[in-house]
Amino acid sequence: MGEIDRIAEIMHSYKQDPRYLLALLLDIQESENHISTEAMRAVARYLGVSESRVYAVATFYRTLSLKKKGRKIIRVCMGTACHLRGSAAVLHELEKGLGIKVGEATEDGKYTLETVNCVGACALAPVVTCGDDSFGRMDPAKAAELITRGAFE
Repeated sequence: MGEIDRIAEIMHSYKQDPRYLLALLLDIQESENHISTEAMRAVARYLGVSESRVYAVATFYRTLSLKKKGRKIIRVCMGTACHLRGSAAVLHELEKGLGIKVGEATEDGKYTLETVNCVGACALAPVVTCGDDSFGRMDPAKAAELITRGAFE
């Protein structure tokens, strides 16, 4: 089943009512790991709203992305405690080890690297998360080891 077919299936699971715009976009994001231009146009037509309204919603919420994301999101906390304890160096090591910059996905589509303002685990700073897993008291060497041993798999 292609992307267009999956999007059509998702759209048809909702009534053609503009109040379902965000829910529809969230389901498309979950299915496709991003919201494509084609998906936004199709949603606009289906719900009878302007493309600019769909774009406004898709770009307002941080959880939605117009760029394809990896299947797993690796997040580096950049909050005050993490920053003071070296999260920038941890981020740099992850960028180097994964071969991507913040906001990009690996070529194989496995990972996307992001930063967040705070994960709420300041006592464990600096913190890296991937899915439901958290890795505390990180440093560049530990970050490199996480990649090497496949801890994000």
